[in-house]
Amino acid sequence: MDAAVTTVPTPAAEAARPGAGAPAPAPGGVRPPRAGRASRPRAARRENLAGYLFMSPWIAGFLLLTAGPMAVSLYFAFTDYNLFDAPRWIGLDNFTEMFGDARWRTSVEVTGWYVVIGTPLKLAAALGVALLLNQSRRGQGFYRAAFYAPSLIGASVSVAIVWRALFSDGAAVDRAQQVLGFDPGGWIGDPDRIIYALIALTVWQFGAPMVIFLAGLKQVPRELYEAAQVDGAGPWRRFWSITLPMISPVLFFNVLLETIHSFQIFGSAYIIGSQGNACGPADGTLVYTCYLYVQGFENSRMGLASAMAWMLLLAVALVTAVLFWSQRRWVHYEEGGR
Repeated sequence: MDAAVTTVPTPAAEAARPGAGAPAPAPGGVRPPRAGRASRPRAARRENLAGYLFMSPWIAGFLLLTAGPMAVSLYFAFTDYNLFDAPRWIGLDNFTEMFGDARWRTSVEVTGWYVVIGTPLKLAAALGVALLLNQSRRGQGFYRAAFYAPSLIGASVSVAIVWRALFSDGAAVDRAQQVLGFDPGGWIGDPDRIIYALIALTVWQFGAPMVIFLAGLKQVPRELYEAAQVDGAGPWRRFWSITLPMISPVLFFNVLLETIHSFQIFGSAYIIGSQGNACGPADGTLVYTCYLYVQGFENSRMGLASAMAWMLLLAVALVTAVLFWSQRRWVHYEEGGR
């Protein structure tokens, strides 16, 4: 018999064999994890750590300047605190006193009147000017900048002082209304008309919502207007049936934002109404935040002011919730939902 020939594989043949470079399977047929897989969680942790480090300035600012003061203010709302002595816990006495205060109820009425009248007028002016600027005209960039400028300077103290001078006795507005046949007298000294001077100032600052409206109008397809015009729809019909439904999300955003801003009005009301009284003659410009300032810093009733601030927060939250609930009925999105 011939001797059996034993073939010894060479290293090259062994390396070329499929699966030769793979690690041997563990008992039970389970292959051990690769080294790259073990390093992936470590890399993810490093990325998360880097993200938190970049966010740390904002987190620190939020905790120290927003969340922290809000928590302290919530505690002060249930205490008797005057900024000089240690706060003393009194429970719900601040809220009971607040609801029974006639000036507090007046501030709620003045603020509600300002929000209900000023916000729609401001948005109407912004939408009207945006419709005009949406048309192709020469010098369009200049007009956009000119109409937007009041939003940049309207909240300044200097503009509020000038506005107060314009509506004073014998000033430009007084002389203009006399020419038109109205009774003489400035608006600043009249408790019934000073609030309208404040509303006129906020309407004048329509630049910010105007820019947002203009951006929404640019997204409306021109084909819709052309098709409606071919069907015989007039300008008003095209506005109500095409423009408003198409820009309803932008309109909702502006309504929400301007309503919240109206509740927070303070600087212009305090400056325009500061004429012997911090909040206008006979509390004509006694908006909510103005009375909050009077209680907190002029009367040193910081506990009561904190309670008023939290009531304002709850009121704004309630109005915001109602607006979000109502959007299902009149806000139309591209997907067809409401």
